[in-house]
Amino acid sequence: MSNWQAEKAERNRKSFARLSKALPAIFPPAVLSRALSRAFIPPTPRLALESYWRAHPLRADRLARALAAKTGPPTGWTWRISQNRKAGLPATFRTPPAPYRERAYSLGPGFCCVCGQPVYRLGWHKDLWNAGPNKNAVWHCACVVAWQFWNAPSGEAPLLRRLQGRRCGQTGRRLWKSAEVDHRVPLFRVWREYRDVPWPKLLDFWRLPNLQVINRDVHAAKCANEARDRRAAPSPEAEIKLIASPPSPTSDHKDAQATMEDAPTAPRQTSLHRKSGRIA
Repeated sequence: MSNWQAEKAERNRKSFARLSKALPAIFPPAVLSRALSRAFIPPTPRLALESYWRAHPLRADRLARALAAKTGPPTGWTWRISQNRKAGLPATFRTPPAPYRERAYSLGPGFCCVCGQPVYRLGWHKDLWNAGPNKNAVWHCACVVAWQFWNAPSGEAPLLRRLQGRRCGQTGRRLWKSAEVDHRVPLFRVWREYRDVPWPKLLDFWRLPNLQVINRDVHAAKCANEARDRRAAPSPEAEIKLIASPPSPTSDHKDAQATMEDAPTAPRQTSLHRKSGRIA
């Protein structure tokens, strides 16, 4: 046995001893089974849970949305963005809407800031130990992985490529190494046209059915078309400003007067021109 194999075996032996000592009497069997089958055994139950959900991001996504549907949106909440960090709102529409991450609707320690459900021991979503909510946690382990998947789906590009059969989501041709992850319905359209969709149904635009892997040239052409549409259609903020402050008659009069002044005028006729006209 080579040196690195001996070091690996010794490390796994120590990790297994630590895990066995810290393992509670009740522990999810699927998580434990995967932890023991890894090349490097996680030394703590919390790391075993994290590695399980990181290996199943789509399962974490489904669980996070199911927990959010169980909680529902808080009363009076609407999807908003703000460039002011003190407002406690997301700065861009690309960030998934999460009402319980906002300062005004936060439920405090012991509740997940993504789905709003109680967080129990080891970041689990069920109270298997009858210990009540964990007041030191504000995330489920599954919700952490789901949030990362929604914000950076390119991190799961190998998984998405495999689910698509390594075929481009737009052309059906073979995917190149430079293929990129794209949203089928662009997020700027979600912000403009679907912002009134109830939460957490709104999160469907960040999940797997709205994701595709396409080749880079196809992605560039799609982005160019979307940018053209985005310039042609006025933003909701511009429409609101236009409705709130219609142009006044005074400004219309000034614009018309400026247009008349800028218009080309016919050359002024002199007496010589008038005489030549009568002779003709």
